[in-house]
Amino acid sequence: MKKIILFVFLSFISAEAQTQKVISSQWMAFRQTIDIATPVKKKFRVIASAKVESDEPNAWSGVFARVFNKNDEEGFADNMHNRPIKSREWQSYTVEGTIDENSKTLVFGGVCELNGKFYFDKFQLFIENAKGVFEPVTILNSSFEMPATNTDIPKWNLGNAKQKNVKVKEFKISSDKSGVDGKYSLLLEGSGIVIKETGKIGNVEGASPKIADMISMLEDLKDRVEETVKNMDQYEIDYLHDEKANRIGALVMHLAAAEKYYQVLTFENREFNEEEKKKWETALNLDQGARDEFKGHNIQYYLDNYNEVRAKTISELKKRDDAWFVQVQAKYDMSNQYCWFHVMEHQSSHLGQILFLKKRIPPQQKTLKQLEQEIKK
Repeated sequence: MKKIILFVFLSFISAEAQTQKVISSQWMAFRQTIDIATPVKKKFRVIASAKVESDEPNAWSGVFARVFNKNDEEGFADNMHNRPIKSREWQSYTVEGTIDENSKTLVFGGVCELNGKFYFDKFQLFIENAKGVFEPVTILNSSFEMPATNTDIPKWNLGNAKQKNVKVKEFKISSDKSGVDGKYSLLLEGSGIVIKETGKIGNVEGASPKIADMISMLEDLKDRVEETVKNMDQYEIDYLHDEKANRIGALVMHLAAAEKYYQVLTFENREFNEEEKKKWETALNLDQGARDEFKGHNIQYYLDNYNEVRAKTISELKKRDDAWFVQVQAKYDMSNQYCWFHVMEHQSSHLGQILFLKKRIPPQQKTLKQLEQEIKK
């Protein structure tokens, strides 16, 4: 066990040489990672102190630990989601798990979600020895006495076990003078996070019953698309798998274009005019023209177009009633309700395509300049 403990300690010394990525999320995590090996099954404990100050009933924090095995599969995992920290008073919390001969790395740290102030202090790690006694493992900056900045927690990495160096823009990072050990504790403060209601269909203010159902389903799928793409970088949204594929940015623009088409069809009983064709037809067709045109924009460019179109959809649908929904568009022999059902399932279809493409984007090759900068760190 002495050898294992020494190896664990040394693994803390190397920090991740990663360019920090800023994302949007309703939760944030920070962590340390250690390489761990044992010929037999052993228990470990992660203990930390925490408290939460929030007026939101669903705001919470937790201490987490996750084990990854040698084949990169997940082993033990616990983030206290089933027993969330919500107390406004400092308390000590424990996560206890196991490692075995298949274990490769142990990741541990803290996580918090939604708006509020989330405090952490005095992290401790213990691993069972051959006699069943829990021995302490040194944790660097365990009580956060090295002051944090809004972009850095010294000796800790931002993000969860699967993320790299990730800063969540909705959370401010700082040191606080309250705590249970030493002069400082870590404070993560979430603000401006808006959570949309999920798991329900209908009951949309200002809309008739069937139209309310449609609006809620359209919005649910759009939220899923946005959640999937909103933190993708330029390389990811512009990546083209082959000469017949579509870029993810172009696919989001295509969703906006298709919805715009059904707006003019159902609300105005017409086709695109020349001005609308100029703006939307390339995105609607998704041919070589779309591959040539839709690149070089950040993801917010595409989402802004999508949001603008959706705002008009909701506004116009609310002006109509269930009787309008059953009226038939003569050109296609489809009811207005079916037209908007098609817009909904069209989102679902391309969401699956986006998820498929996203998971298969290869890592970006670093330039010589980037490699030199990382070496200097």
